[in-house]
Amino acid sequence: MWFNPAEIKVFVDLSEHNLEPLPYHLELRDYLKTEERELWNWFASAQAKADHTEKLRLELLKSTYRLDADGHPELYQSVEEARTRLQLDIPVTLYQAQNSPQLNATLFFMPGEGHVVFSGPSLTLLNADELKSVIGHELAHYHLWGRDNGEFHIADRLLQAVANDPRAASSHEQTARRFQLYTEVFADRGSLCVTGDVYPVVAGLVKLQTGLSQVSAPAYLKQAEEIFAKGNVATEGLSHPEAFIRARALALWQEQREAAAEVIRDMIEGPAALDELDLVGQMRLASVTRRLLESLLRPKWFQTPSVLGHAKLFFQDFKPGDGNRRNSLDGLQFSDARLREYLCYVLLDFVTADLELEDLPLAAALELSRQLELDAQFEKLTAKELKMKIRDVRKIKEQAAEMLAKAEVAGE
Repeated sequence: MWFNPAEIKVFVDLSEHNLEPLPYHLELRDYLKTEERELWNWFASAQAKADHTEKLRLELLKSTYRLDADGHPELYQSVEEARTRLQLDIPVTLYQAQNSPQLNATLFFMPGEGHVVFSGPSLTLLNADELKSVIGHELAHYHLWGRDNGEFHIADRLLQAVANDPRAASSHEQTARRFQLYTEVFADRGSLCVTGDVYPVVAGLVKLQTGLSQVSAPAYLKQAEEIFAKGNVATEGLSHPEAFIRARALALWQEQREAAAEVIRDMIEGPAALDELDLVGQMRLASVTRRLLESLLRPKWFQTPSVLGHAKLFFQDFKPGDGNRRNSLDGLQFSDARLREYLCYVLLDFVTADLELEDLPLAAALELSRQLELDAQFEKLTAKELKMKIRDVRKIKEQAAEMLAKAEVAGE
């Protein structure tokens, strides 16, 4: 049991230091600023920001009814509490969408201004605490998008524009999707910072998902627990994680803080899969590939000009590893069949990089594949690609430790 819904403690430390961008936000922001600098500069330009803001203003005027503070004092009291808890010194205006029956709330982000639009019968469905939670969620979007000179909003707009382009690759679409999913996780944390209690946050999101006027947050948290008791589950949502995942992520974060990051990442990203890599996943795979080669080419005998020249085709600044091999292998195991096949092919690429080394590279690759639990797959691939009999491959595998030990001594 990962938590007891009846024993969740109210979180009372509401300082902004407890509402930080998630690691995915930071990693992707930094990647876009360095690797897509020209595109980043365009979306960060004053003209692009002005055009975006002007479009939003016109859309608000055309498609909503503005709710003033005199006519809705309780709503604006919730706004004041949310602004205080999130440390936002901006004017906030509320609206009701026209001709939109779907239950929802949306932030229209403009620098220095917050505009929250309710749609459907949200205002009559939610009680006061739940409305405060929803307002907190939307203003938490501002908390994220407005910080660091608006860099996370720039990243969001850039990713959405690229993903919507007909020329977009699947990695671009997956990146935009995950950025949105993590942003919703962040905004849910903002709700919790505003309410100080997970129950109205969970109740509010379940009501908006189901349209029910009465829900039990403890019961839904228990329902989420039952789902994960049957096995790990990753979101299939395109822009928002499923309600049970959001509820579990909130409870985990409230109870465990940053210690829950890995579990939450698994719920949002799922197991790494070669066919579903986003830009961050591609960076991580490149790092894994570098570490694999550093480990494989650690022995001095393996570092011939032909082999190192081949390694520099992968990474121009490549240098073999000189540390403990076992430690360097941490985190290189994958469950995805395609990723495992990829690692096998990388190993095989270096088996034939310098034919003068004879069977030593194959012995090293077989030994490394064994440590990575890839040996069965690697043996079959080697026999197929190198036109060898499987028994000859296994014979070298049996002798690998001895062969490599002798080569190490000879190379000293």
